[in-house]
Amino acid sequence: MEPRVNWLAEVKWNDQGLVPAIAQDAETGEILMVAWMNRDALAETAATRRGVYWSRSRNKLWRKGEESGHVQEVREIRLDCDADVILLKVNQVGGIACHTGRRSCFFRVLEGEQWKTVAPILKDPGTIYK
Repeated sequence: MEPRVNWLAEVKWNDQGLVPAIAQDAETGEILMVAWMNRDALAETAATRRGVYWSRSRNKLWRKGEESGHVQEVREIRLDCDADVILLKVNQVGGIACHTGRRSCFFRVLEGEQWKTVAPILKDPGTIYK
């Protein structure tokens, strides 16, 4: 295994060795999704310039788009002022970031006391994930 790169030591990882990561459209500024990264995910993202995350449910690296083809081309990686949140400015290939087939994971808006869906499904998730 390769030695850890020093810049990774500057990140404030939580007790599980994770840091939240926000994927933002590099052109429009739209927030597409929030996920978690461990050291390996962040290092691979920096090396490949593709979005790689840590799947807590599967307990393994999740290379965004490995099943759907909707990869994230990473244009810039930022670390917030407290060093505990990563911001990825990405080009979302295929225009779909959410596993529901929508552009963004943030497709519900609170109206009064109910959540209203405000974004259409662009592609049936059953045809994306097999």
